[in-house]
Amino acid sequence: MSAPSPSPSPSPDRGMALRRNRPRFGDSARLMQQARIAGPMPWVIAIMIALTVMAAAAGLALANLAENARAEIAGGVTVQVVEAAPMERDRQAERALSWLANRDDVASVRRVPDAELAALLEPWLGELGTGGVDGVPVPALIDVRLSGPITDTRLAEMRQGLERQAPAARIDAQASWLGPVFDAIRSLQLLALGLIVLLAATSAAAVWLAARSALGANRDTIEVIHHLGGSDGQLAAIFQRQVAWDAALGGAAGLLLGLAAVFVLGRQFADLGSGLVAGGGLGAGDWIAIGAIPLVGMVLAVITARYTVISALRRML
Repeated sequence: MSAPSPSPSPSPDRGMALRRNRPRFGDSARLMQQARIAGPMPWVIAIMIALTVMAAAAGLALANLAENARAEIAGGVTVQVVEAAPMERDRQAERALSWLANRDDVASVRRVPDAELAALLEPWLGELGTGGVDGVPVPALIDVRLSGPITDTRLAEMRQGLERQAPAARIDAQASWLGPVFDAIRSLQLLALGLIVLLAATSAAAVWLAARSALGANRDTIEVIHHLGGSDGQLAAIFQRQVAWDAALGGAAGLLLGLAAVFVLGRQFADLGSGLVAGGGLGAGDWIAIGAIPLVGMVLAVITARYTVISALRRML
């Protein structure tokens, strides 16, 4: 009885062929079958980044506007002498002006000229705002700048002293006039912040859905790679590279779209010629923060992709 013949050893050519056909862990094209430009992921990220850039620019501009407005009216007080008789109004205005100028806590005081008041009222009242015989009586206006913070106690003390000099005088802090404006600006800032958070969550959800879809479509290939020795980290790196590239393309496109929209809106607001709106310009630090948005979006997309893939592989394999 003859001994069994030994099984033939694999030839060198066959071994080289097996090594050539072994799946490569870095070949992301085999797992992510969609083309980078043709696929939806870069365009979704571009839209999200563009909206985030516009929301961030609006929030930063509103913050600068509020800060500049507060600095401009800090210590500002307005005194109005409400008197219909022109001579009596001028007399009380001069007495109030002299009393304010002699106070130690007054940094500057100036009576607004009647011609300047008439120019301010002309767009709404026309010739009636000139204060003539047939015109509407215009109160005398005194612009006061105090040193130090303005408190209710300080205003009450000034109001009592001013009443003895000019009974028809009314004193108000300029900040109180813009209180509702500051409240509206604060609400808009919170809205911009909420929009940024919502867009970030939406971008992360889009990456999560894309990664889960790619995992489900390539489940058999992933199992083969895993059985050949591929670790979860190596498989996740494949998706991370693809998502990082898509996020970089989408982030760059979204940044350009967002900056174009910000530039157009900025030019339109600048044409208004309003001093309050002019205080909402963006500084160098603001532009740096806006330019970093695509980088933050890419990091968020990569972290989301890695977490999604590794958590799914642990349940799958």
